[in-house]
Amino acid sequence: MTYDAALDAALDRLHEEGRYRTFIDIERQRGQFPHAVWNKPDGTQQDITVWCGNDYLGMGQHPVVLEAMHQALEDTGAGSGGTRNISGTTVYHKRLEAELADLHGKESALLFTSAYIANDATLSTLPKLFPGLIIYSDELNHASMIEGVRRNGGAKRIFRHNDVAHLRELLAADDPAAPKLIAFESIYSMDGDIGPIKEICDLADEFGALTYLDEVHAVGMYGPRGGGIAERDGLMHRLDIINGTLGKAFGVCGGYIAASEKMCDAVRSYAPGFIFTTSLPPVVAAGAAASIKHLKSDQALRDLHQERAKVLKLRLKGMGLPIIDHGTHIVPVIVGDPVHTKKISDMLLADYGIYVQPINFPTVPRGTERLRFTPSPVHDPKMLDGLVQAMDALWNHCALNRAEMSA
Repeated sequence: MTYDAALDAALDRLHEEGRYRTFIDIERQRGQFPHAVWNKPDGTQQDITVWCGNDYLGMGQHPVVLEAMHQALEDTGAGSGGTRNISGTTVYHKRLEAELADLHGKESALLFTSAYIANDATLSTLPKLFPGLIIYSDELNHASMIEGVRRNGGAKRIFRHNDVAHLRELLAADDPAAPKLIAFESIYSMDGDIGPIKEICDLADEFGALTYLDEVHAVGMYGPRGGGIAERDGLMHRLDIINGTLGKAFGVCGGYIAASEKMCDAVRSYAPGFIFTTSLPPVVAAGAAASIKHLKSDQALRDLHQERAKVLKLRLKGMGLPIIDHGTHIVPVIVGDPVHTKKISDMLLADYGIYVQPINFPTVPRGTERLRFTPSPVHDPKMLDGLVQAMDALWNHCALNRAEMSA
């Protein structure tokens, strides 16, 4: 085999389909988010506003978080120095796990280096703990959940997205004595729709199944203390395992599960993705703990976040743009073509200083390519005006071009 030729062919396919991913080199500036600097390929710089970030509440710039991280850096240095089992467990890790357990009303929590690893490691480990386990997974679950389910070597069933009736059919068709687990999400990040948590918990009770809920796009932002959609709806006590991230609303990085003490202990003891990974730096754990503690009582920030998202959706709808609105903070505008999605994204960045990354297949199905906006409390009305005006101009421009191309 000519290896370089094979690599060229693989990359050429992405270019031809218009879905080659381009990384935008940006520099976040302390205290200025969502403003940033774009380091352009020609060596020049341009001031931009980030509209697609996952720092949903701007906590990555919050003084409480920065102060905690600075203090931990001064006190402990940079890294943890090992895995959790070998010198990598510190007071900062324990404090963070306690904050997370309290946030979700669980006995315990377990830290991972990312929410992706937390999903993958936990879901791939559970069949070791429950021999014969059947996992029922929503078809639109995140790639990390899919990978964990695929790698575990056990039985799996895929149910149609948010289709409780289909899930019931699958559960009823299997051996009543077999151990079962239903894995799903609270907010699905591409459309912003919400999983039927109560109905799934009802089925889990009926069929004797465990429940595994990914709250990655909800923690910090929903519920009276930021515990997520399950907290908002009074359902946390009905979930056996909750997965979350420290890299979105909490503004730092890392992931976790929250569950019973026995469940966390078993995953801790059996999951290679936990056992053989260097633990989070203490400085990161300190920042995350401070962020979680702060957000447990900052309802005003959550309210402002929802207000900003609502205003943006109303204004884009008023322009006639094809947005998806499920009542959450995620604002997808469907373009439906990878080339035009990239073109609008490029023009927003170059001509208006607005950064929103195109979302193409395989992240979303072909024909649903989109721009996904994530307004935050720190996107002020002037920024909103600028985005709406830019989208109005570019959408009409690209619509004309598409009409000419198809004529």
